[in-house]
Amino acid sequence: MAEPSAGAVRPGRLYLVPNTLDHGLPAELSQALDVQQVLPLGALQVAAGLGHWVVENARSARALLKRVDAVVPLAQPLQSLQMTELPRPPKGGAKAPEPNWKALLAPALAGHDIGLLSEAGLPAVADPGARLVSEAHALGVPVLPLSGPSALILAVAASGLNGQSFAFVGYLPVDKAERAQRLRELETHSRRWQQTQLMIETPYRNAALVEALCATLSPDTRLNIACGLTLPGGHSLTRKVAEWRRSPPQLPADLPAVFSFLAI
Repeated sequence: MAEPSAGAVRPGRLYLVPNTLDHGLPAELSQALDVQQVLPLGALQVAAGLGHWVVENARSARALLKRVDAVVPLAQPLQSLQMTELPRPPKGGAKAPEPNWKALLAPALAGHDIGLLSEAGLPAVADPGARLVSEAHALGVPVLPLSGPSALILAVAASGLNGQSFAFVGYLPVDKAERAQRLRELETHSRRWQQTQLMIETPYRNAALVEALCATLSPDTRLNIACGLTLPGGHSLTRKVAEWRRSPPQLPADLPAVFSFLAI
C-alpha cells in the first residue's frame, strides 16, 4: 500500500469484530451468557472504542454492544454510534444495482476506524462482508481481524477428521434429488483427495440434512455433527454413517449446526 502524500488523511482501519455464536437464542438466554467466555478482552476493548460500524443486522449488533458495554464501557453512547447495515441480496434471484461499497468505507477514508460485524462468529467467513473487505484492500484501508469464535474452525478441530485439508461448501440444494447428487459429488471428492467437507443449514432444516446425509453417503464415511458450539449443552460427535443410521441424532430446530464428513 502506498504511503499517503503530505497533507493527505491517513485512512482508518477496518476491524473484523467477532460475535458470539448464540444468535437466534431467546434474548433472556443470550444475555445470560458471559461474553467474556467467548470473546477475548482485546476484541471487547477494540469494539468498545469504535464509533463507526458496518453490520449484518443493526438490532443484533446493538445487542452485542450492550453486552460489551457491561465489560468494557463504550467510548460513545450506543445511540450515537454510526451503524450501517450491509446490503442484502435481493430475494427471488432478482438483479439489483451494485452496492456502493466505497460509501460504506467513507468513514475509514476520512480517517476513522470501522468495525465489521456479522450476526454470529467471524465476519466474512461463512457470513456477509467479504466484498467490503475486498473493497477495503483496493482502497488502501488496513484490514485487521480480531480473535474470536468461528463455528467452522471449531467444528473441524473437534471432529477428528482431516484438519490439514478441508473445504466449506456452504448450503446444499433444497431439492432432494439435487441435494443427493451434490452429496455424492462431494463424497467422491473427499475420498479422492482425503479432504473434509463442511456444510451448514438453516436450523429448522437440520433434521432434513441429517436424513439426506445418512441416506446418501457411504456407510463407512465418517460424519461429524457439531451443534451449539460454545453454548451450554453444545456438542460434537463423529460416527460412521452406518452408526448414525442405527441411531439418528435428534437436533434442535433452533440451534446452528455444522456438518462435516470424510470419506475413506
